[in-house]
Amino acid sequence: MFHLTTALDAASAVPLYEQLYQSLAAEMRAGAIPAGTRMPGKRRLAAELSVSVNTVDAAYQILAAEGYLEPKERSGFYVQEYLALPPRPERDPGTPAKPMEPEAPAGEAAPPSPPVRYDLSTRGVDPALFPFRTWARLQKELLYSSPELLTHGDAQGDWELRQALADYLEEYRGVQCSPQQIVVGAGLEYLLGLLAPLLPGKAAVETPGYPRAKQVLENNGVECCCLPVDEDGLSIEELSRSGASVCYVTPSHQFPTGVTMPAGRRAELLHWAAKRPGERYIIEDDYDSEFRFDTRPLPSLQGMAGADGPVVYLSTCSRSLAPSIRIAYMVLPEHLLPAWWKTYRLYASTVGRFEQQTLARFITEGYFTRHLARERVAYKARRDALTAALNAAFAPGQLRLAGLHTGLHLLASLKNAPPDEALRRAAEAEGVRLNLLSDYDLTGARHQTGTLVLGYGSLDDAACASVGQTLKRVCTAAREASVNP
Repeated sequence: MFHLTTALDAASAVPLYEQLYQSLAAEMRAGAIPAGTRMPGKRRLAAELSVSVNTVDAAYQILAAEGYLEPKERSGFYVQEYLALPPRPERDPGTPAKPMEPEAPAGEAAPPSPPVRYDLSTRGVDPALFPFRTWARLQKELLYSSPELLTHGDAQGDWELRQALADYLEEYRGVQCSPQQIVVGAGLEYLLGLLAPLLPGKAAVETPGYPRAKQVLENNGVECCCLPVDEDGLSIEELSRSGASVCYVTPSHQFPTGVTMPAGRRAELLHWAAKRPGERYIIEDDYDSEFRFDTRPLPSLQGMAGADGPVVYLSTCSRSLAPSIRIAYMVLPEHLLPAWWKTYRLYASTVGRFEQQTLARFITEGYFTRHLARERVAYKARRDALTAALNAAFAPGQLRLAGLHTGLHLLASLKNAPPDEALRRAAEAEGVRLNLLSDYDLTGARHQTGTLVLGYGSLDDAACASVGQTLKRVCTAAREASVNP
C-alpha cells in the first residue's frame, strides 16, 4: 500500500489533483520518497486513494513537468533526485517581520497625515494641458493603418521619430546632429545608465543639483564629485581642479537654482573639454528649455560644439507632454557611435513603436510647437499669479523670488528664516507639498537653508491666490515652533 502523510480532503476548495501534487512534491523534497522509487501505477494509486485515475494522472503530469518525476515508456514514473534547498536563515524572534510604524502614546490614536492641498513639488505638470484630442486621433490612425508597428523596431528608436527630433532640435535648440546620432529611450535615467559605461572616468555634478542623475551615474560605477554652482552656473575653476573627465550640467535652466549659464561660461566649459579630445565629455541635460518665458533660450552647448564635439545632449518629453509618456532622447557625438553600437546592438528599444510614431507625427505636422506655445502662455500666467500672491502675502523685503524666467518652479528665499526642518513640518501640517533648496545639496552639508523651491506645474490656477497666505502661515508656524520647541 502507498501512504500519503497528508490526507486528501474532498471538501476543500483546492482540487484533489492539486492536493495530491502538493503532498507528493513535499514528500519528495523531504526525502520520504527517495530518488529512484518507482511510483505506483495510476489505477492502483487511484484505487488506494479513492480518487479518479484522471486525478492521479494530472498530479503525475505536473510532477513530471517540474522535474520531480521521470516518465519511462512501458515502465511508469520514477522519482528524480532532488537537491534540497539550503535552510532559510532563522529570523531573530525579537526582530519584527516588517518595519513597525511609530507608535502613538498609550491611549492616543496616531494622527492621520493631512491631505495635500497644494502640490508645489518640482516634478508636477498640468495634465489638463495635454493635447488629448490630437494625440488620440493620431494614435488611432496609426493603430488602424500601421499594423507593422506591432513588430520589433530599431534599438535606437524608429527612424521617423529620430528624423523628426533632429529637425526640431536643429530649428529650436541649435543642435547639430543626424538621426543616426539620436537614441530614444524610456526616460533620462535609462539613457544615462546606457551612457555611463561609455564614459572615460570620474564625473562632476552640480550642487545644489539633480540627485537622481548622481545616483544613476554612481549605480553604474561612475565616481562622482559635487561642484558648486554660482550665479553663472557650474564653477569651471572648481571643475578644472576636480580631476573629473565628465561634467553633468543643466545650462539652460540649472536645477534647482534656475540659473542660466551665459555664453562666456559655456565657452569656458567647452574649452575645458577641448583640452583633452576623447578624454573629456560634457553631458548637457537641457532641462526645461522649452519653458523660457521672457527671452529666446541660448543655443545648446551641443550646437556650439558641433556634431562631433565633446557634448552628449539629453532631453525628454516628460515636462512638455506628460511624465507617463516615457520618451526621452540622447544625442551622441559621432565618434561615440561605434562604441554605442558595439555595446548595445543587441538591445531592444524601451519605447513602444505606436508612441514613437505618434510623437513623430505630432512633431512633423506642427502640433508640438503649437502645443508648447499654449503651455508657455498657461504656465506664464500661473507663474505671474503665484508671484503676485507671494508678494501680496509677505511684507516687502521678507521674501526674495528668483528663477522666474524659465521652467516650472521658482525659488523663494526667506529673510530671518526658521530652520528647514521646522519649515518642512509646518508645510506638511498645512497640507503643502514642497521642497527646500537644502534638499538638493548633493554634498549632504545642507548649507543653503531658508529657501523654498516652489513648483507650479501641477498647481491649480484657482489655488494660486491662496497659496501666498498659506505659505505665510507656514513660515509663522515654523518660527514659533523653532522658538518654542
